[in-house]
Amino acid sequence: MYKYRYFAVFLYVLIFIGSIHFFQIQLSNPIIEDHGRLLPVKMKAIKSSDDEDELRKIIREAKKNADPISISGMQHSQGGQTLYPNGILLDMKSYNNILKLDKEKKLITVQSGVTWADIQSYINPYGLALKVSQSQNIFTVGGSLSVNVHGRDIAYTSLIESVESFRLLNAEGNIMHVSRQENPALFQLVIGGYGLFGVILDVTLQLTDDELYQIRTTSLTFDEYSAYFKTKVLQGEAVKMHLARISVAPESFLTEMYTTDYYMADDQGQLELNSTLKRESLIAIPKFFLGLSRLNGWGKNLLWKTQEAYNHRIDDSYISRNNVMRSESTFMEYENVNKTEVLQEYFVPIDQFTSYIDDLRKTLEQEENFNLLNITVRYVKKNEEAVMSYAKEDMFGLVMLINQGSSKESIDESGRIIRKMIDITLDHDGSYYLPYYHFPTEVQLEEAYPRTEEFFNMKKEYDPDGRFKNLFYEEYHK
Repeated sequence: MYKYRYFAVFLYVLIFIGSIHFFQIQLSNPIIEDHGRLLPVKMKAIKSSDDEDELRKIIREAKKNADPISISGMQHSQGGQTLYPNGILLDMKSYNNILKLDKEKKLITVQSGVTWADIQSYINPYGLALKVSQSQNIFTVGGSLSVNVHGRDIAYTSLIESVESFRLLNAEGNIMHVSRQENPALFQLVIGGYGLFGVILDVTLQLTDDELYQIRTTSLTFDEYSAYFKTKVLQGEAVKMHLARISVAPESFLTEMYTTDYYMADDQGQLELNSTLKRESLIAIPKFFLGLSRLNGWGKNLLWKTQEAYNHRIDDSYISRNNVMRSESTFMEYENVNKTEVLQEYFVPIDQFTSYIDDLRKTLEQEENFNLLNITVRYVKKNEEAVMSYAKEDMFGLVMLINQGSSKESIDESGRIIRKMIDITLDHDGSYYLPYYHFPTEVQLEEAYPRTEEFFNMKKEYDPDGRFKNLFYEEYHK
């Protein structure tokens, strides 16, 4: 009897020791995935700090040990832009203090791990608002700079336009001041540079006044949209922000659209009554309808009709600028063992939108298993300041949400269709956004981004040892 007890105790101790050993291995060689969960990568270690000197130490130790470094915020870039095998993952989320607010000059200086939500909460009581951010406010400022995000404002579209300056921790562990006047080449490389030139420490951003907007929605067909935008939005001085959606429902596939325009309200005295920062409510309802749309065409038809009905409810309502720019999109959270959801975004010149949608529809109608859930359309005006600029002229950006399997076969199939969509986009003088999976070919990258070779050459000049690496760089540099 005692013999079995001793054996049981021995076995328990053995399992316990083995579990600790396995846990230590996991800690020292963690497997990390980006938000899309299609690209698990084994890293050497994850490091973070809220102290500038400690961050410099991490970089210098990596240089000493010849360790590659990848930099992450919320890890919503989905193509390995924050990952590199057996590298150090530098997690910047804890480096998140707000350092200074100049209310008169409308400038704010923040550490790069700060989220847009953090900034909005801080500046809203002063009647100030962001110039540019994504429509979701959960992302870090450093991550947003690294992909040069764009938003809904039609006057300030790309984030680079609102960046005054930043400090950069380079591959040698030294800190550089970067602006349009100081190290201007780095200014154009780091913004939209996917963490390949150093660690963004703190950033000074231009702010603007919070304002009260009146929402107006319009239903129209896809071939009416370009003319509507040019006459009603661009030439209408009262329109401050804009977005549109195009139907992916089978009954109206890529033909019906609706727009949401934010007009400057006549009575700004009502701003105070609408300035409280709101959180998303009634999440269960849109989450339910989005879930149905994942299943079949009937669900997509129902979701589209529901969205149109919602438009009528919000028409002529009022909202503050800060609240327009703070959707948290928690209703889009999705967990499935065998599937995931990824984003794609394509930019097309305004005058080519109609013919582009016609060609896109012809292609996608042949792909029965391609589960496209949503297309949101935004405006991005020409801005070639960043070396890897996506806005070669005034363009519409089409943000696509795609539901797909996580098996190798599903990934390959998605890649095939996405490359076809990119070819259509390039045929219409467009480009595509880089923060997503590296499905595009090298030829497609170079056509969409004519300064690609310059970008990689400058990478070698500023970081000759390749200290900062990620899988985007590994895939495309020569």
